[in-house]
Amino acid sequence: MKKEEQKHEFLFEKVNYKILLIGIAVIALGFILMSGGGSDDPNVFNEEIFNFRRIRLAPTTVLIGFGITIYAILKNPKK
Repeated sequence: MKKEEQKHEFLFEKVNYKILLIGIAVIALGFILMSGGGSDDPNVFNEEIFNFRRIRLAPTTVLIGFGITIYAILKNPKK
């Protein structure tokens, strides 16, 4: 009676998981940059919601993060 060894294999390699975590961190950073700019009083409009950080920088950061995560999923470390 032989015991067969079961080798557990992960779906990705260690490098893929590192890149994936970096991509998730970049996405989180983009959403943090996007937050704020609201007004406590609903009768007062705050122009701060339309600044460069919330309109250009934050969405670009989120898209770059998505690109990094897609790269991490598609990267084949065996090549």
